[in-house]
Amino acid sequence: MTGRKFELRDSKKGSALGVRITPRASENKIIGALSDGTIKIHIKASNTEGQMNSELIKFLSGIFGVAEDRIEVVAGNTSKDKLISVLDLDSETLHKKIVENIE
Repeated sequence: MTGRKFELRDSKKGSALGVRITPRASENKIIGALSDGTIKIHIKASNTEGQMNSELIKFLSGIFGVAEDRIEVVAGNTSKDKLISVLDLDSETLHKKIVENIE
């Protein structure tokens, strides 16, 4: 999976990526890419009262090396399928950081 090009998009201020979350996992980790380019991520938190989104943002902040306020769930707030905006990172840098952290 590490050679796969993800479906990342550049914008004037950063990048966007689609993610699919598996909640209530034993640990937070990036699993890889699905056939449609969506990034599969396991998150420890359950999908209640925004816990999953908060845990996802905290996890991605550490992976991408950006402040939590630079990451936003822009679509799919209550869904396991989400669109994430990452400010201040272009898609190539984002791709590199994802590949480096696939488990």
